[in-house]
Amino acid sequence: MIRHIVLFKFKPGFGWQDPAALAAERSSRLVGERVPGLLHWQVGRNTTDRPIAYDFAAIGLLPDQDTLRGYQDHPFHQESAALWRAISTWVVADIEE
Repeated sequence: MIRHIVLFKFKPGFGWQDPAALAAERSSRLVGERVPGLLHWQVGRNTTDRPIAYDFAAIGLLPDQDTLRGYQDHPFHQESAALWRAISTWVVADIEE
């Protein structure tokens, strides 16, 4: 099993009041329904006010590396990532369970 973890941090000038941020959030919530192979999908806003904290997280569980590659290449995932790319930076970790 592969746990896919992505943390997003808004670029300066963006925040939850921005329609682009709300669109990225909506899109991320749909990834779990529209991208096959995900065994579990969880997304959410950060709830702490700390300078080191990221603003949003997406966490998925996939059965193997091949499925992870399919997830990464899926058109809907690519569309969702493009929305985030416009408004944030992010870090990714894929860990074996």
